[in-house]
Amino acid sequence: MYRYYILALAVIIIDQISKWIIDTKMTVFEQIPVIENFFYITSHRNKGAAWGILQDQMIFFYIITVIVVIGIVYYMQTQAKGHTGYSIALSFILGGAIGNFIDRLFRQEVVDFLDFIIINYDFPIFNVADSFLVIGVSLFILFTIIEERKAKRKSI
Repeated sequence: MYRYYILALAVIIIDQISKWIIDTKMTVFEQIPVIENFFYITSHRNKGAAWGILQDQMIFFYIITVIVVIGIVYYMQTQAKGHTGYSIALSFILGGAIGNFIDRLFRQEVVDFLDFIIINYDFPIFNVADSFLVIGVSLFILFTIIEERKAKRKSI
């Protein structure tokens, strides 16, 4: 079980190093083209949640993150034990949540820098923690669907 907490710690470290590089090497709004008209490294700050919603609601984010972290750790210890897929998914979610929490706690904002333009849509700028949150939630949903199908087959 501890290896999944180490995985979450690795996510946090990768996230924080990437944000530190952006924060120390780029000015806010500076943009580096990686693939012209598709992918840019853009230094951006966000005082809210996804798509900039709930701006300047730090106390709300502190409370929600603490509740989410406690819930994830509880679920990992009780329900996900012995299920590698769920444990990995929850590790990604845990690491991503803590990565953004660290930013909010120490910077009062989240450092974002991954900027994609997809079919003329400039997708909201995000970071490594956000990526792992999305991957973790997607995996969790996928494994839930798989487990539901297995349970249905057994009951037939």
